[in-house]
Amino acid sequence: MESALKAVKEARRLVIKIGSALLVDSDTRDLRQEWLAALARGVAELRKNGKQVILVSSGAIAMGVKPLGFKGRPERLEEAQAAASVGQIRLAQAYQSLFEQHDMVIGQILLTIHELEERPSYLNARNTVEALLERGVIPVINENDTVATSEIRFGDNDRLAARVAQMAGADTLVLLSDIDGLYDSDPTTNENATFFDRIDTITPEVEAMAGPPSKKTPGTGGMVTKLMAAKIALAGGCSMVIMNGKKPNPITRLMEGERATLFPATTDALTVRKQWIRSLMAPKGYLHVDAGAVAALRRGASLLAAGVTDVEGGFGRGDLVALMGPDGHLVGQGLVSYDHEDTLKIRGRKMQDVYDILGYMGRSALVHRDDLVLL
Repeated sequence: MESALKAVKEARRLVIKIGSALLVDSDTRDLRQEWLAALARGVAELRKNGKQVILVSSGAIAMGVKPLGFKGRPERLEEAQAAASVGQIRLAQAYQSLFEQHDMVIGQILLTIHELEERPSYLNARNTVEALLERGVIPVINENDTVATSEIRFGDNDRLAARVAQMAGADTLVLLSDIDGLYDSDPTTNENATFFDRIDTITPEVEAMAGPPSKKTPGTGGMVTKLMAAKIALAGGCSMVIMNGKKPNPITRLMEGERATLFPATTDALTVRKQWIRSLMAPKGYLHVDAGAVAALRRGASLLAAGVTDVEGGFGRGDLVALMGPDGHLVGQGLVSYDHEDTLKIRGRKMQDVYDILGYMGRSALVHRDDLVLL
């Protein structure tokens, strides 16, 4: 039976979520410097083992509380956003200084719900993450607290981390918490609480164990939001692990088999994505391709502009298009990386000519192999 340790060891791409309570001391409101230094060492070890790592980090508001003279987390939105604007700089500087000691480069991405709900901005975010990972950079992602309004806030980074894991096609999401994992009751008030090392199905009974969102820590999450995050991650084919990150060296301890709760995915992220693309039934346009392109697609390649002979429909970037063979029969369908006008301009041309034709360089394929299915 799969364990949390196995889920992490076998993962090619990991998302690690770090809560405010782990990064910022609740009494002094200062950064827990030694804790973050140990995290950097753990991430460096994961990288040495060939894993790609994405960090979803809380802490911007918590890091801005002390410099602005607040006694605790501000309740007014504008004050919280002011704290975030100050704290985000300090947080990024801390990550940079500690991670560069291990020859790791970080790249900061700030997101709101809008970026993950609107297709064009979603694609931009996904492609940015891919570009960073391809170059060995560690994306450090946070909610853009400075501009997000109360109506468009995630409000907790558990669900943001799950959406990032879904977007990035991660294999495993690790939520570093202030508790070991899921218990049947609050272990801080019930010493006989039962710990679960694995939850295969999130039933109403499991949800009832979670209790209300936490109000005791600098963040806003709790076990309830972690179960919400698990549902999002699992729907994207990503396993999820909850472990206690409060103690030093959380990544090292996890890799040594420290107990944690695993929510195992029943399929992988790419399979889920392909199934979703296959289920779409209303293409916005048609790309007619030559015999060479059909043969390449059947070998598992992406569709390049050179193989396109004709373009129909008024599709936008990220829309579903049908791929038609030279005999007029449907070959497959996928999500196109360029809009209708730009596709018309680059059809039949090599991808290295795209910049000269369009004045910008988008993705390296017209329809990436991860975004298409053969029918």
